[in-house]
Amino acid sequence: MIYSITLVGNGGMILLIMNDPRLHTPMYYFLRNFLADRKSISYPACAVQMYLSIAFGDVECLLMAVMAYDRYVAICNPLLYTVTMSRQLCKQLVAGVYAVGVVDSMIYTCWTFRLSFCSSNIINHFFCDDPALLLLSCSDTHINEIVMFAFMSCITLSSFVTVLLSYVYITSTILQIRSAKGPCRVFFTCTFHLTSVVLFYGTLLFMYLRPPSSYSMDTDKVASVFYT
Repeated sequence: MIYSITLVGNGGMILLIMNDPRLHTPMYYFLRNFLADRKSISYPACAVQMYLSIAFGDVECLLMAVMAYDRYVAICNPLLYTVTMSRQLCKQLVAGVYAVGVVDSMIYTCWTFRLSFCSSNIINHFFCDDPALLLLSCSDTHINEIVMFAFMSCITLSSFVTVLLSYVYITSTILQIRSAKGPCRVFFTCTFHLTSVVLFYGTLLFMYLRPPSSYSMDTDKVASVFYT
C-alpha cells in the first residue's frame, strides 16, 4: 500500500511538471529527469553517486538516533531540556553526524572502486549501490564484504540501540503519567518518528546486514524503494 501511494504520488508530480511550463525550472527538471531515455552513467559519476548515497544514508541513520535522544530529553527531563539540548550542542551533533557520514562514505567508496570491473557494465539496480557493484567485479571482494558489514554494523546498530534505549525510557516515563489523555498526547508526538525508524532501519538491516550469498538484486530493488 505504501509503495503504491508513493508510486502514484511521484508519478502525478512528474506528469504535472511535464505539463506545466511554469514548473520547467532546474529544481523540478531534476525530478522529471528520472524518466530520461538515457540510462547509462560514467565511471566517475557512478563513484560520486555511490559516495553521496552512502554519505546521506549514514547521515539520515545517525540523525534518527539524534532525534530519538532529543525526544528522550524532552519527555523524560522536560525541565532541563533547554539546558541539555542547547543550540551549541545541536550544532555539534549535526556537524558530527555529517563528519561521520563523509568519512565513512569516502572509505567505503574507495574500497569499492579499487576493484576491477571486467565481467559486465550493466548494473542490476536503480543506482550505483555497493552490493550491485560487487556482483560485477572480477576481483576478490571478501575484504569489501567485511568492510561493508563492519561499517554498516557500527553505524546502523549503534544508532538503532540509541533509538531503542531512548524509546524504552520514553515508554517508561509515559506509563507513569497519571493523566488520562497525557500518555496519548505524548506518544502521538513520537508516532511519525517511530514510523520512519521502523521503515528505515528495517530495510537497511535487510539490505546490508546479511550474508553475501543471500543477496537478491530483485528483492533489494524493492527494499531500496523504502530506503531511499
